[in-house]
Amino acid sequence: MPAVKGDGMRGLAVFISDIRNCKSKEAEIKRINKELANIRSKFKGDKTLDGYQKKKYVCKLLFIFLLGHDIDFGHMEAVNLLSSNKYTEKQIGYLFISVLISASSDLMKLVIQCIRNDLVSRNPIHITLALQCVANIGSREMAESLSIDIPSLLVSGDTIDSVKQSAALTLLRLLRTAPELQMGEWTSRIIHLLNDQHMGVVTSAASLIEALVKKNPEEYKGCVSLAVSRLSRIVTSSYTDLQDYTYYFVPAPWLSVKLLRLLQNYPPPEDPSVRTRLTECLETILNKAQEPPKSKKVQHSNAKNAVLFEAINLIIHMDSDPNLLVRACNQLGQFLQHKETNLRYLALESMCLLATSEFSHEAVKKHQDTVITALKTERDVSVRQRAVDLLYAMCDRTNAEEIVGEMLEYLETADYSIREEMVLKVAILAEKYAVDYTWYVDVILNLIRIAGDYVSEEVWYRVIQIVINRDDVQGYAAKTVFEALQAPACHENMVKVGGYILGEFGNLIAGDPRSSPIVQFQLLHSKYHLCSPSTRGLLLSTYIKFINLFPEIKPQIQEILGSKNNMRNPDVELQQRSIEYLQLSSKATADVLATVLEEMPPFPERESSILAKLKKKKPSSVAETAIETTKEHKAMPAAQINSDGQPTLQISSPSSAGSADLLGLDIGGMSAPVDSSSSGGGGQSASDLLVDILGGPVPGGIGGGVGVGTTNGLDSSGLTVGAEENFLKFITKLNGVLYENDLLQIGVKAEYRQNLGRVGLFYGNKTSFQFTQFTTSISCPGQLSTHILYK
Repeated sequence: MPAVKGDGMRGLAVFISDIRNCKSKEAEIKRINKELANIRSKFKGDKTLDGYQKKKYVCKLLFIFLLGHDIDFGHMEAVNLLSSNKYTEKQIGYLFISVLISASSDLMKLVIQCIRNDLVSRNPIHITLALQCVANIGSREMAESLSIDIPSLLVSGDTIDSVKQSAALTLLRLLRTAPELQMGEWTSRIIHLLNDQHMGVVTSAASLIEALVKKNPEEYKGCVSLAVSRLSRIVTSSYTDLQDYTYYFVPAPWLSVKLLRLLQNYPPPEDPSVRTRLTECLETILNKAQEPPKSKKVQHSNAKNAVLFEAINLIIHMDSDPNLLVRACNQLGQFLQHKETNLRYLALESMCLLATSEFSHEAVKKHQDTVITALKTERDVSVRQRAVDLLYAMCDRTNAEEIVGEMLEYLETADYSIREEMVLKVAILAEKYAVDYTWYVDVILNLIRIAGDYVSEEVWYRVIQIVINRDDVQGYAAKTVFEALQAPACHENMVKVGGYILGEFGNLIAGDPRSSPIVQFQLLHSKYHLCSPSTRGLLLSTYIKFINLFPEIKPQIQEILGSKNNMRNPDVELQQRSIEYLQLSSKATADVLATVLEEMPPFPERESSILAKLKKKKPSSVAETAIETTKEHKAMPAAQINSDGQPTLQISSPSSAGSADLLGLDIGGMSAPVDSSSSGGGGQSASDLLVDILGGPVPGGIGGGVGVGTTNGLDSSGLTVGAEENFLKFITKLNGVLYENDLLQIGVKAEYRQNLGRVGLFYGNKTSFQFTQFTTSISCPGQLSTHILYK
């Protein structure tokens, strides 16, 4: 600890020297215990200790504490030092309190009173020491006790600039501890600190205002014009104009970044003059990025690029000026081949955001070849990950086949850490942009071949449900999966897909001698002994399906079902299936067998479970969610094979696959089994399960004869004005906002299990006033009352 000139503590220096000269740990502890005993006796027995001696002994205690020893006395003496008028004594007192006294200490009330006394004093040094102590401790008690003193100090005209800086940052610290802290009458005056003449005050205030804006944007929206004005003055100034705040020829880079971030909390300014001025600022920043560097030092480029990237983030946030968006994209494109890895990473990350804008999507696509090259040649795996994200974000119908092909090619050598995510993205892109579903089938089977261990259940469930729902691809899928199963090494997921598809549509390729019924059966059974019990259960279901499709191979299949390995299998599920399927094939008539084992019905349409899994894996990624919000895709539910091998149908809501059980229902048990061996006759048709999205009559729907213009039995003309659009979203979603205006927001969260459902309504107060006498009621209009029983 440096000694203050003219006020050196010789006793402290001697003690530190003794400690350093100790030859062993035992000698050090002995010297420390001796000193502690001496200090304790001085504090207890000597009532005439002056401020210098108290300061010296408190410093020794602080040094001992920093060596790792516990200190259980001296706290009161440190608090007494706060009352001193000498800077060094007050400084040591505050230092001791900041380090050794906890926020829950009984002395905290006394400390807060001493701090308040210093805050109202006229000595700026004492005020600064008090503010530093508050910022270091930052307890909730301090926030509540000093919530008036510090803001008044910040906006006072008598406060010097250095104290204002400390006050702003201290207030920010307290705001993080107690977010509910209210500025009240100080709001407008705090905002106007952005106009302060001192750049240090503006920089500190910008951090504070950004935190306040995140908590209550509406209250502080007046800061937008002031922030734009200050930003304009900075970006249009020369580096010589702000001499003290220029960093390697870049004027006030930290303040510029803070102002740009602050503006990202608001939509584009409505005032034309403010909007024009902000656009000019952003254009100026983009123009300066094109200028030759004024210095070759890395600090110059870092500061310059920090401002540039934050400006690009603001342009993306505003998403309203096509010219700026395209210019930003072109600027980022130059960084894609920069020698600096960090710049390439940031450029790819920002372009992922640009790809979601309708104005800049085409501009981003121009860099497709560069991004593909980066995917193949980058040495840093995090940069390759961003390249994958960007390819996913820029993909559309015009380039889907090329991008999916490149991603499949790279997947063979991709890092293990990103393979699972790549598989999900390839599966989503292939489904979303498939013009010809034979291409989609090829892509998914290639995925399983290349990265079978990383193909989650959702992926192969998805290909099964799409094949079942599309008649035009069933024959091709059966032929393709049959050929894939002929490979010497075949992944288990391929066996699952092959077993399911051949069990349903193997008859479509049975006319070719190369894929005759017996050949299909022998091919599948050759994989049987290599598979897990769940896959074997699926194959047994396929075998019983074959008996219905190909009666001529019934004896061979019954021989397998009746074998000792199956009839006495230690796995109870496999044993039960073998016995039941054998009995079913032996005793049931041909008509009963055909009814029980008929083809699976089409699956109802729901959001892709693959997309839900990807959102769960990367919830914060904007590029991933962009694909969900497009209107082109009709998602369907996941056709699943449960752990017992039973084919099941799981209807996934947009949120159920990636969120907690919000309404207290057992999400894990919400899949309704639809066994392929008993799916006949009684199953619902597609028309029973689908809702007419255009609002027309639904054959066989609720009430039997629901007329045009009704949705689920509710007359759409009876909705509150403005609710129609939100209401129609619930045709394909279970959760969302049902109604919203300036006063109220009504949200719905629903979950269903077989014939039971639970619906939760959530009411949000959008005003600053409390609702009184607020009541709700439930009614079932028209024919709904005879079909729904509610509690």
